[in-house]
Amino acid sequence: MPSTTLDPVDPLGLESLLTDTERAVRDTVRHYLADKVEPHIAGRFEQGELPTLADLARDFGELGLLGMHLDGYGCAGMSALTYGVACRELEACDSALRSFVSVQGSLAMFAIHRFGSEEQKDQWLPRMAAGEAIGCFGLTEPDHGSDPSSMRTRARREAGDWILDGRKTWITNGSVAAVAVVWAHTDDGIRGFVVPTDTPASPHPRSSTRCRCGPASPANSSWTPSGCPHPRRCPGPMASPPRSPA
Repeated sequence: MPSTTLDPVDPLGLESLLTDTERAVRDTVRHYLADKVEPHIAGRFEQGELPTLADLARDFGELGLLGMHLDGYGCAGMSALTYGVACRELEACDSALRSFVSVQGSLAMFAIHRFGSEEQKDQWLPRMAAGEAIGCFGLTEPDHGSDPSSMRTRARREAGDWILDGRKTWITNGSVAAVAVVWAHTDDGIRGFVVPTDTPASPHPRSSTRCRCGPASPANSSWTPSGCPHPRRCPGPMASPPRSPA
């Protein structure tokens, strides 16, 4: 009976299932992290001087990691498996880095890519893919978590503006985001709003002191109420809102 040797690093033989492209992406991410991030993690964490997302976002944009599974608008258009391989390397280095990339690409960018207007896509997606603009996703609330059916945040039309009124919490990337995808109840159901964080009367999300997840720390935000006037490119709600589990 032929003997087999178990590779403790890859016991299931998954390496052989990857394509050349997937291996190249994995190796590129791994080498970048080993050179630029890993040598400094322990010391910076102990000193409370972790790198900010602004320091890393542009590098990640140059590597094609932001929204890499989306097509067009400066996104890499890679497969879901390639995206997963890249995220595995990020997670192995620092969970906060993987959280940043996931929220940027799979929550904020995906929502705009899937549900936003062409104006919103053209304005935000190329900058977000390049790491020039960081996005966050405002769904979770203090009283009901991430259950859309119990969400209390409301949006209403008033004199041509959309007025958001409510509170959001656990907003990863929120303290440094340039744009927030905020979900709220409207007369037509739950809708998403693309809200620049410098919108007048819109407070910037505050960093949470309850936990620390490296540079991607969650934040809290209040919208009580805040106007989103048309000149700030909040022209209206996005379509196809999230729904509660059946």
